[in-house]
Amino acid sequence: MANKEKLFTEFVAPTTQEWLDKIEVDLKGADFQKRLVWRTNEGFNVQPFYRREDLKNLKTPDALPGEFPFVRGNKKDTNEWYVRQNIKVEDPKEANAKALDILNKGIDSLGFKLPGKIVSEETVETLLKDIRCDIVEVNFNTCKRHSLELAQLLVAYFEKKGYDKEKVVGSIDWDPMEKIVKKGKDVTPILSLAPQLVETLKDYPNFRCITVNTDTLNNAGAYIVQELGYALAWGNEYLQQLVDAGVDVDLAAKSIKFNMGVSENYFMELAKFRAARLLWAQIVKQYEPKCDCACKMIINATTSTYNQTLFDSYVNLLRSQTEAMSAALAGIHSMVVTPFNVSYEAPTEFSERIARNQQLLLKEESHFGQIVDPGAGSYYIEHLTDALATEAWKIFLRIEEEGGFLAAIKAGTVQDDINATNVKRHGDAAKRKEFLLGTNQFPNFTEKSEGKKPATCSCCCGGHQEEEETPFKKLTTTRLAADFEDLRIHTEETRVPTAFMLTIGNLAMRQARAQFSCNFLACAGYKVMDNLGFKTVEEGVDAALAAKADIVVLCSSDDEYAEYAIPAFKYLNGRAMFVVAGAPACMEDLKAAGIENFVHVRCNVLETLKEYNQKLGI
Repeated sequence: MANKEKLFTEFVAPTTQEWLDKIEVDLKGADFQKRLVWRTNEGFNVQPFYRREDLKNLKTPDALPGEFPFVRGNKKDTNEWYVRQNIKVEDPKEANAKALDILNKGIDSLGFKLPGKIVSEETVETLLKDIRCDIVEVNFNTCKRHSLELAQLLVAYFEKKGYDKEKVVGSIDWDPMEKIVKKGKDVTPILSLAPQLVETLKDYPNFRCITVNTDTLNNAGAYIVQELGYALAWGNEYLQQLVDAGVDVDLAAKSIKFNMGVSENYFMELAKFRAARLLWAQIVKQYEPKCDCACKMIINATTSTYNQTLFDSYVNLLRSQTEAMSAALAGIHSMVVTPFNVSYEAPTEFSERIARNQQLLLKEESHFGQIVDPGAGSYYIEHLTDALATEAWKIFLRIEEEGGFLAAIKAGTVQDDINATNVKRHGDAAKRKEFLLGTNQFPNFTEKSEGKKPATCSCCCGGHQEEEETPFKKLTTTRLAADFEDLRIHTEETRVPTAFMLTIGNLAMRQARAQFSCNFLACAGYKVMDNLGFKTVEEGVDAALAAKADIVVLCSSDDEYAEYAIPAFKYLNGRAMFVVAGAPACMEDLKAAGIENFVHVRCNVLETLKEYNQKLGI
């Protein structure tokens, strides 16, 4: 007979209040709200712990995989996704050869980006030669004015090959509104092509032709809730236009695909995709489709370029891997892992192979493709899903009140919102409120750029953009690391100063201050020299001058600065820049003595380093 005895029945479960009481004791009087409650950029608070009772009013835990509202994914029994790699087509024959090669290396989804001028029957034939489009997902991106022509050519090709229409999976990336958001261009005349595009591909239920490219917002620095909220408004705008043009709502909804970005916020991104499916299903439902399957949100996820770095670029692999994990666990349709080196060069064979293998590692070795929505039931993830849905819905309603997404981007409110976030995030990075490992925190002291320069392009993923007059506002952004990279490359190309740590006094404090100062100054590419300690400040200054130091950083404890700082400053006598590591209580006295440079956690790192460069004539 099975043992039905429940374990631990003799233990009484503590209440939430008992947990809070215990936490308050451990905090020893510190403010619980300030110390442990996280106020997110998405506009809601995250508690330090969650319990079952926190889910009692949520509906998401009751959802099932593959069923409306699809919060738990579009599939019932698998979490498989397409492993996609994009190919820039300059020569169709070469692109075809590359496609065939990577299909043998784990790829089962191809993305071809081709110029509109080469769209032709011959190009399609050459590009897809020996590629089974009923087995491999095929996606295309071309000039929006040539997308209808491309769709017609693809249909003719599929019919010529005799493919089962149900088995042809893919998309055409037709999103004119992205051009308004991204470049400020007026492409409204071609919006009328949408019904024709949908009609051309209506017999291919798994081939989508209207896209919502919110990865553009992600790569421009948008917060997660902004990308989510605007994705809903963006998609609804296309859906409404199609329905108004007489397109059947089921066909219209099944023609829309979302290309979304993935940032580094692991659990929040996982919850974003769950919330996206939930909200999109609710929106489509309002149009009264005949089948709930029309409410499914098809998402291609692409790892971000916004947080990629030129220096210490292999750290980009860590960023993109956690991003890929978030997307995979969230149950997306397909995924592109951005190669780690795109911030400074075209992807190489090596970087593309690594990017492919990042997905294959998750899928084939970690078995992420086998378990549907593993985050379901997690008190934390369910809370994030609900909170993100709530905040994103507010953005969606606001845009609808403004007349819809098209009206909002014409007015520039969307672009202004994202640009303001980008400015704030750059400011936070400058103050180290937002960390970029290897760039504004813990840089590689000995790394050189070795000729690497930020990649320049017409998109908002990397280099600086040239200003041009456009009828509408556009996204103006650079990667989050760009400001520090510009400073570091300028230092490297002009003159690299030497910063010498004059460590003295309390052992623990001087070591901590020296490490902090080395990390601080190395962010500008300075050569930093740490030391074990000196008996007198005179000995330390002499050693610094012997090392030809441009900067001498006094590293000690706050109490000892009153003893050491002024004598060291006077002995140095202007022969090098003098810096005190920290913000001691005696700071005003030190300033009165002529000491003006201090580095501490409240500094704006970027502005301080720019100021030092100026003082050093760099």
